[in-house]
Amino acid sequence: MSNQSFKLPEGTHTVVMGLGDMCGIMRGKRIPATHWDNICKNGNAYSIALFAIDMTCDVWDTPYVNFDNGYPDFHMFPMTQPVELPWEPGVAMCMGRSEAMDHSELPIDPRNVLKRQLTRAEKMGFQVQVGTELEFYLLDPETNLPKDRGIGVYGLDRSAELEHVLGPIRQQINEYGIPIEQSNPEYAAGQVEVNIRYGEAMLSADRAVEFRTLVKQLASAHDYKATFMAKPFFEESGNGFHTHYSVWENGKNVFANKGELSEMGRHFLGGLQKRMAEASVCGSATVNGYRRRQPYTFCPINTAWGLDNRTVGLRVIQGSNTATRIEKRDAGADANPYLLLAADIAAGLDGIEQSIEPDECELGNAYESQRAAPIPTDLGTAIDLARGSAWLKDVMGETQWEIYLQMCERELNFYNEFINNQVTQIELDRYLGNF
Repeated sequence: MSNQSFKLPEGTHTVVMGLGDMCGIMRGKRIPATHWDNICKNGNAYSIALFAIDMTCDVWDTPYVNFDNGYPDFHMFPMTQPVELPWEPGVAMCMGRSEAMDHSELPIDPRNVLKRQLTRAEKMGFQVQVGTELEFYLLDPETNLPKDRGIGVYGLDRSAELEHVLGPIRQQINEYGIPIEQSNPEYAAGQVEVNIRYGEAMLSADRAVEFRTLVKQLASAHDYKATFMAKPFFEESGNGFHTHYSVWENGKNVFANKGELSEMGRHFLGGLQKRMAEASVCGSATVNGYRRRQPYTFCPINTAWGLDNRTVGLRVIQGSNTATRIEKRDAGADANPYLLLAADIAAGLDGIEQSIEPDECELGNAYESQRAAPIPTDLGTAIDLARGSAWLKDVMGETQWEIYLQMCERELNFYNEFINNQVTQIELDRYLGNF
């Protein structure tokens, strides 16, 4: 790939450049403006371990990067025009792209997994559009608890109370270049949702990575801690990452047919439904992520689909030609956007190519469905299904698939060892005074 020179906004003294790691967390460096031209020309060196660390930055020997090969470098180059951060004068930020030292693609950069599926879609004559909805909590940084109380979902009074922090998040991220459509309080104290306008799939994935890091920075500037953890409080609403898919051909949404879902849209839906369980790890990679999947929580527990039905995993929204789409509702807000979208799009394109028909439409409460197949509600089951999936290995690429599943297995082992090596408060409450 040829390297580009990007002009810095006037008055810039520092450039923030980063990209999404294996967990979809944006990582990079701050670069003096005086060094920017050299970065554009020669790139910025990082250890490939950036793509083989977990969310805590723990690193381990992997098949691709390890102690035997010395954790070698890759280069990061700017990919987008740096844009000034409205809340940090003189500082501009941009997305970077990875490149191996021999100028080839890195097989463990998750962005390349999505890139392959979008190249496939392009060869089929399609452009995939995706809208993203991300939920998160705004917490007191000292107590890690909400500053407000009670449920204020859609409440305009609660919105006004949070406007001192949500207003800058909505307005200044929009100024940065991520088109924000709206925000609202969600179904728990401290929980909010911000919707990003739909766009081309790769752009939407990049924006989700940037959005999460920008929200956390802005929240911190206003004395809050923002978290996209899937289930920070078991008794409260979890944080979801809902994705809205449509496929376009020659400027037309091929999912739309006179206000209803078209045959091609139905087949895309069938593909999503078929692979939903075995691709579960792409939407939730931690033990905590599966705590969201409880009945009657508006988080799905099976592959049911329905028309404008929020109890299902696959919600079909019909209407105008531009609005007709399929919403997938199982992923947690901490998911890697590249892997999530790549697996979903791969399944949907399979559905179109193979004319896969979905099950019958769920007309009632999908939590009570006797027909819909279950999706994993624990990480161990999700790992087993992913390990047994030749399809997912092919979509992700064997090296990426292996390292990612190693991370998931480490998470599960960490949790099991922690639980097995302590006496819990529940045990003390139940047994201490009775024996």
